[in-house]
Amino acid sequence: MHHPYLPILAFFAVALAVPIGALVLARLWMTFFTPIKRGTDKNALYECGVNPLAGRQTRFHSQYYLFGLLFLLFDVETIFLLPFAVAFLKLSTGSFLVAMLFLLLLAEGLLWAWSKGLLNWHATGRAHG
Repeated sequence: MHHPYLPILAFFAVALAVPIGALVLARLWMTFFTPIKRGTDKNALYECGVNPLAGRQTRFHSQYYLFGLLFLLFDVETIFLLPFAVAFLKLSTGSFLVAMLFLLLLAEGLLWAWSKGLLNWHATGRAHG
């Protein structure tokens, strides 16, 4: 008896087995073939292969990370607009409305970030939230 969900179950089994198997093989390889080498050179601090310039790490303001995340978010969302731009003249009315709804949500996200002060840069100030 052939169950209709059997191929999907097999797909999920393989999808789980491949990464787990890779992790197990990597752990076995590390255990048997690459022992941990301890020493002063191995434990030394470095930045991209160069000795560090300062004695401690420099901390960055969290607003840099928020700004970076916003950039990635809006960058990825604009990539989703590319298919609409390519087929703009051939879009049906429903597809056009979906594209406009997507643009409206994108603009709403930008206005929200702006209203929270995430796009304001002050030398000593914090984002308003």
